[in-house]
Amino acid sequence: MPSKYKAIVIGTSMGGFAALRTLLPQLPSDFGMPVVIVQHIGSDTDNYWIHILNKDCAVTVKEADEKEQMLPGVVYTAPPNYHLLIEADETFSLAVTERVNYARPAIDVLFESASVVFGKQLVGILLTSASTDGAMGMQAIKAQGGLTIAQDPATAESPSMPASAIAKNVVDYTLPIDKIIHLVKSIDLNRNPKK
Repeated sequence: MPSKYKAIVIGTSMGGFAALRTLLPQLPSDFGMPVVIVQHIGSDTDNYWIHILNKDCAVTVKEADEKEQMLPGVVYTAPPNYHLLIEADETFSLAVTERVNYARPAIDVLFESASVVFGKQLVGILLTSASTDGAMGMQAIKAQGGLTIAQDPATAESPSMPASAIAKNVVDYTLPIDKIIHLVKSIDLNRNPKK
């Protein structure tokens, strides 16, 4: 893997908590990139799922705050009922603009804003979901030269989202969760060869 990546964005929905609970605890405490997640959640969802992930993970898992600076080794999640965007100075902004693909937060919104900021230094990952949200965002990442990864639809609780991105021919790797973990850790090892 080339040692050129600066950030990872992940999109998921139905079945996503189980997928994230498999993926994120595998990240080492000194993971060298920020990870930003949009999980489709209801507007009244509390943050208990984040609390569970934070207990399970060596990295910090938290809701992203307005104007917060992205840091390596931190996993950020979109708050309920807000689109999460990344600004040119690598801080977050939150928006309550109209829903995209019936969702707020929407994966496409995060992925498209991140692709503009990070270009070919971005890794985009789509996991299980019954939605097609994320496919356009993956297209944006691919167009900027970033790396795109989709969960193998055959292994997803709900295959629609990864399958829709695969159908657009914008996915570099189609892998089950355990292989995604291996690839992500390989990217980070190459980013930080001193490990």
